[in-house]
Amino acid sequence: MNSEPKPMILSGKARIVPVPDVDTDMIFHNRYLHITDPNEMGRYIFGNLKGFESFPTNTGAGDLLVVGHNFGCGSSRQQAVDGLIALGVAAIIGESFGAIYRRNAINAGIPLIEAKGILEKGLVTGREITVDLETGLISDDKGREICGGNPMTKVQKDIYFAGGLLNLE
Repeated sequence: MNSEPKPMILSGKARIVPVPDVDTDMIFHNRYLHITDPNEMGRYIFGNLKGFESFPTNTGAGDLLVVGHNFGCGSSRQQAVDGLIALGVAAIIGESFGAIYRRNAINAGIPLIEAKGILEKGLVTGREITVDLETGLISDDKGREICGGNPMTKVQKDIYFAGGLLNLE
């Protein structure tokens, strides 16, 4: 467990995947399931999502992933969470999330913020945005509100601060 407190306000470059119903096979294709080292999984993220195959090479630590409706639907494939963590994605902001993916991401300690209408706010990939995990507020690099989202719950915060469910004391 990390001894430094984790921030409740995250700033990073927006990485936008405006596609609805991205399932876990599009996030991490089943042809890579033989890869068991979570640190190696990042290079295969979105390899099965047309137009986003270069996502891993364009994404850096601290980036904020902005996604469409029902992101992570489908199977309970943990690699679809672990690969994004391996890339250093700091949080996922989405219209909505598949139920199993939501649970897997929360349990892994990655912040999820549900923000209805986020994709209608004119966000551009690569631009700096900030998300306040306490309030759910998403703002631009000048501090102007872009969208309000659902804040993290107490349980989500506890898991986030612990670095994942298995690290809770």
